[in-house]
Amino acid sequence: MNELFFDIIGWIGMILVLVAYILLSLNKIKNGYTYQILNFLAALLMAIGLFPKNAWFSFTLQVVWGLIAIIAIIKLKTKSKKKKK
Repeated sequence: MNELFFDIIGWIGMILVLVAYILLSLNKIKNGYTYQILNFLAALLMAIGLFPKNAWFSFTLQVVWGLIAIIAIIKLKTKSKKKKK
């Protein structure tokens, strides 16, 4: 795959993280599934975009960002299951 592909993927991820933050800041969404899924997808795409560039500090940040989003999604799911009982 060429460098342009990874750049485009990274830019899409960057746009997603900004969209998530803007929507949250403007109270258009809550810190819930939508926000965390946007964060996870943004982190994943940015990590993919960074991987071939050997920018390991930024790549690591995106991996951790994505893991935090996954943990938040799991907590949201277990919280909603407890409420249904």
